Amino acid sequence: MTPEGRTTGWRSWNVAITGMNAQPDNPAPGMAVARCLRQHPEFHGRLIALGYDALDAGLYHEQSCDEAFLLPYPSMGEAPLLERLQEIHQAVPLDAVIPCLDAELANYQGLQPALEGMGIAAMLPSRCALAARGKERLATLCETAGIETPETRTVNDLSFFDKCHQSGWTYPLVIKGRAIDAQLAYNAEQAKAASWRIAKQYGHSVLVQRFVPGYEVNLSAVCDIESTLLGAVMMRKRATTDKGKAWAGITIEDPELLAMAQTLVSHLSWQGPLEVEALRGDDGKLYLVEINPRFPSWIYLSHAAGRNLPVLLMRLLAKESCPDLPAVKRGTQFIRHAQDVVVDLERWATMVTTGNQTPPPAR
Repeated sequence: MTPEGRTTGWRSWNVAITGMNAQPDNPAPGMAVARCLRQHPEFHGRLIALGYDALDAGLYHEQSCDEAFLLPYPSMGEAPLLERLQEIHQAVPLDAVIPCLDAELANYQGLQPALEGMGIAAMLPSRCALAARGKERLATLCETAGIETPETRTVNDLSFFDKCHQSGWTYPLVIKGRAIDAQLAYNAEQAKAASWRIAKQYGHSVLVQRFVPGYEVNLSAVCDIESTLLGAVMMRKRATTDKGKAWAGITIEDPELLAMAQTLVSHLSWQGPLEVEALRGDDGKLYLVEINPRFPSWIYLSHAAGRNLPVLLMRLLAKESCPDLPAVKRGTQFIRHAQDVVVDLERWATMVTTGNQTPPPAR
């Protein structure tokens, strides 16, 4: 037992999970991570949902959380986050936290010594690794690692889209935010509209990437403190939302994608969860598109395919030896659907006014 009287075994831990929004076209991973833990037969702990908006559905979803709390927005920095986590830790002693959003990772990384002092386990990449996998630096990483990636450039002047053909750029083009969001543009008007929307929402210049015809393949895994890639689960997207997020996918085996991921984590000295997004081009080449520093929203597929990656993370955080992992069940497919979470006014008002959510009444 710990000094606080809590068990040291991950199976009974209080685990905090962020990223609880459930926007149909771009859901965060939190509810899927919670589902992986909740449905694993060995886990009997409590799940604490951490959200940034009172309308985050996962804050009220009984299968996703036992208790829920609001956090200050990531843009407010480390100090307000630490203060809030200390308040939550007083109310519900936390054993581990799983950040599930790109924008918050830097804050959690900076607070990791403080979290360790509070007895809260987390496995996070270093600041250098986070920076090196950023979209604007991805080309440099790929050149160093010997990996193909679509050409990408920063655009500050939207007139570029009217004359891009003069410098060899042809439509369609992929318009990306530096941290999040992507949209395919087929002409200058669409490109400028997407750029305005992304820049207004996220406050940065945009990135423009050459479009590579082909299909997308993704890999998710967990890396230990020695940057060993563990438990890789790969899938091919079968259907996507307007924002390019997976709406349906199927497990695959792709040795070249696995080799790419192993090369990347070695170059980055990566720790913790990650997702590697790549394109299998019509030319047969494999192109790296993004490296996401957390579990993807499709992570429940890992549980269905026999390799529950959030549970693997728990084992690593508890310093358990990693068991032999079963083979991934090839051909396991997911199809996402939207679901209403019904919340009475009193529960919602409590979240808005206090930032805290107690368990719902027993049924």
